[in-house]
Order: sequence, then C-alpha cells, then structure tokens
Amino acid sequence: MSQNAHDFFIKDGYLTGVRQVSSPNFNMRPSEAEIQLIVIHNISLPPAQFGGGYIEAFFQNRLDHSQHPYFKQIEGLQVSAHLVILRTGEVIQCVNFNDRAWHAGRSSYLGLEECNDYSIGIELEGCDDLPFESVQYVVLAQVVVSLQRTYPKIQQHLAGHSDIAPIRKTDPGPCFDWVHFRDLVAKENQAIANL
Repeated sequence: MSQNAHDFFIKDGYLTGVRQVSSPNFNMRPSEAEIQLIVIHNISLPPAQFGGGYIEAFFQNRLDHSQHPYFKQIEGLQVSAHLVILRTGEVIQCVNFNDRAWHAGRSSYLGLEECNDYSIGIELEGCDDLPFESVQYVVLAQVVVSLQRTYPKIQQHLAGHSDIAPIRKTDPGPCFDWVHFRDLVAKENQAIANL
C-alpha cells in the first residue's frame, strides 16, 4: 500500500499518484505568502466512525445532511484540506498546494497570524480518542518529507491544529504519537540522503 517518499512527486502543486477529489473551498494565497508550515488535523464523519466517503463529500459541499444527525450541525460549513490520509493509508488531494485551503480558521504560528495563508493542511481520518493506524503514520511521514523537499521553508515546522488554535481545537489529539511521527520523518529523510 505505502510507497517510499522518493516515489511521491509534487508537480505544479499536485501530489502525483494519489486520488484527486477537488474541493471548491479554496482561494489564492496572498502574493507574499510562502509555504512554511504543515498543519496536522484529524477528521471523522460521523465522529469516531470511519469510511463511507463522507469526508470527501463534506469537502466538496455535497454531504447529504439527512444521513446522520451530526451532519445537521455542520450544514453550511465550507472547509477543506490539501490532503486527507484515510485509515487504509490512501491519500486524497482536495486542494492544490499552491492554493489556500480552508483548514485552519483563526490561527497563529510563531506569532504569524492566519495560518491558512502559508500552511499545508493534512487531515488524518481519525479522532482524538482512538489510535491512528500504523500505515497512516508511514504515509504521513513520506508525504511530509516530499513536501519538505519541495517547500524547503517547512523543515521542522510541523504543528497540530491544537497548536495553532489552542482555544478552539484539540486535534490531532492525545492519541497522535508525535515522537513516533517525527522519528519516521527523520528516518525517511535519512533514507533519501543515502540514495
């Protein structure tokens, strides 16, 4: 299922070899903005339930709000992320990296406001209270290394939604293993350096 990071290529803002499910929920980044941050989120629709294609439908503004009571609570919201990594490890791209996805909301990183302007948002299919799948960590690390190589200002600038909007958000949550994730990123970078 998973590939090596050197198998992921970014061309014209698209990650090659992944499913493209375009979201209308994006706009242009400010002309002076440089991509320098990756924000990691979690999402599950309905909460703590996985599969069903509801995340894709939500990001495309075509979610049938009659299918679950929770969907009524998010009716009318227009949000997106650049990438979604499903529990299976499948990667879906919803917004071109060169565009501004609507994933962070009101936010700040190292004193710089409006993280959507200069960040890439990655949603992991999951929730705060359940462990993520091993394959999600592996694929996330591979994708992050590819992004770091394409957008070198990112480097170690990896944050959770809870880091950039701590009053509003808790994701990716306490079950996300940052130490393991950063270790995988370091190993992936080392593997590429040894090629």
